Amino acid sequence: MLGRLARWLRVLGFDTTCDAALPDPELVRRAATEGRVLLTRDRHLLRELRPVAAMEIRRDAPLEQLRDVVTTLALPAPAELFTRCLLCNAELSMPLPETEAMGLLPADFREMPGPVRRCPACGKLYWHGSHVRRMRAALERALPGWLP
Repeated sequence: MLGRLARWLRVLGFDTTCDAALPDPELVRRAATEGRVLLTRDRHLLRELRPVAAMEIRRDAPLEQLRDVVTTLALPAPAELFTRCLLCNAELSMPLPETEAMGLLPADFREMPGPVRRCPACGKLYWHGSHVRRMRAALERALPGWLP
């Protein structure tokens, strides 16, 4: 339900778990145990299970949801973007040595400037392609003046 919001939170470097398969009582228990704020659109969950820390997500557009979360929870601006895997939430490794990165990147992207990082959990590669510029622009529109 909130998978795209979770990815945007990960872009900003926030430790964000998202598992739609977990039953509501388990979500509430895990959020409490791990000291997390539970983000949900499920009013029934909020009313009946009363999570310790929760926020109801009311908007449909992921970047509007993100703006609401950042504002409501007074989240600090990140020092750096793209420090977590967008798929599995693991912290990305230090930039790979250039010789190693060149052997892993598709030929079209080997000349791209910036670091190449690999997720230590799932192996996905990350580099600063045009998608980074587009995502940063989208964040600037959603959160004007918030990013460093």
